[in-house]
Amino acid sequence: MKTIGMISSYHALEKQADWLWQQTPQPFGVWKNIQMRSLASKPDFLLMYQFNFPKPNHKKSWLDNFRKPQNSQIKIESFLRNVPKDKIIYLLREPPLDEVVEKHKLAYKEAQKYCGYVSGPDDFAPTPDYMPAIWYHANSFRDLNEMPPPAKTSNCSWITSGINRTANHRQRLDFLKSLQNSGIIVDFYGRDLPNWVKSSGELSNKWYGMAPYYYNLAIENYSGNNWYVSEKLWDALLAWCLPIYYGGSAADKLLPPGSFLRLPSLDEKGIAYIQEVIASPDAWYIQKEAIAEARQVILHKLNLLNWVSDFVIKFS
Repeated sequence: MKTIGMISSYHALEKQADWLWQQTPQPFGVWKNIQMRSLASKPDFLLMYQFNFPKPNHKKSWLDNFRKPQNSQIKIESFLRNVPKDKIIYLLREPPLDEVVEKHKLAYKEAQKYCGYVSGPDDFAPTPDYMPAIWYHANSFRDLNEMPPPAKTSNCSWITSGINRTANHRQRLDFLKSLQNSGIIVDFYGRDLPNWVKSSGELSNKWYGMAPYYYNLAIENYSGNNWYVSEKLWDALLAWCLPIYYGGSAADKLLPPGSFLRLPSLDEKGIAYIQEVIASPDAWYIQKEAIAEARQVILHKLNLLNWVSDFVIKFS
C-alpha cells in the first residue's frame, strides 16, 4: 500500500484531509494499492494538483538586505516532503485559455525541474493527456455505483457561474442570456450569476440541481483541443442526466457512444437544438443504457484514484 500526498493551489484543498475519499468504496481514501492522504508528511508519492509555483526570485538588489522575505522567494523544496523527483506527479487541470497559455507553459517548465511526470490537457504539455475524473457530488461511491436512476421530474438544468474574466467565459454568459430570452424553460443554478439571470440560486450540493432532471447543459469553458474535458460532464452523468455537451473531442474518446448529446454551437442553432431535445424525455429513455455504461466508466476507469493507482503500479 503506497501513500499518496497532495498539494494544490486551490485554497479549498489546502487543509482537506479527506480529499477524494468520497471517490472510493473503501474507508480513508484506499483504492486498490494506494491510500490518498493529502496531508501526509512522508508520502510515498506526491501529487501536485494544479499547483502554482512561486515566482522565480527577482534580481537581488542592495534593498533586499532590508526587506522581509516574500512568498515568491519561498523555496519549492519546502513543499515536496522529501519525495524523490521520480515519484512526484504534476497534473495541471485548468484549460489552456488564450489568457493563460503563457502562464501554463511557464508552470510546465518549472514543474519539470522537480517532477518526474508532468501532464496537462493541452498539446504543449510535456505529456498531453486528459485530466482524470473528479466529481462534486456528496454521494458515497457505493451509492453512485449501485443506485438506479432517480425519479426524473423536470426537463433541463444548467449549473454555471458568473465568471467573466476571459473571452470564453463572456461567450458562455452571452449564450445564457440568449437562451433565457428565447423562453425555453431551463432552470439556472450557480454562484455569482449576473442580476439579469432568473436564477434558482446557489447549490451546496450539485446533486439537487441535476438528479431530478432528464437533461443537463454541460458547457465547457474551452473546446479547442482534443484533451480538455471537466467535471461538468462527469457530474451530469453520475446524476443520471443525459448531458447536452459543448466541448472538445476528448469526451468522444473517453465515453461510450450515445452517453451524451453534442450541442452544435453557442448561438441560435444551439438554442434550437436544446429546444428540440428537451421538448420530451424521449432521448433520455433511448440513451439510458448508454448513460449507465458511462457512469461505470467514470467511477471505475476515469476516476483520478484509479489513474494514480495505475501510475504507482507502472512506476514503482
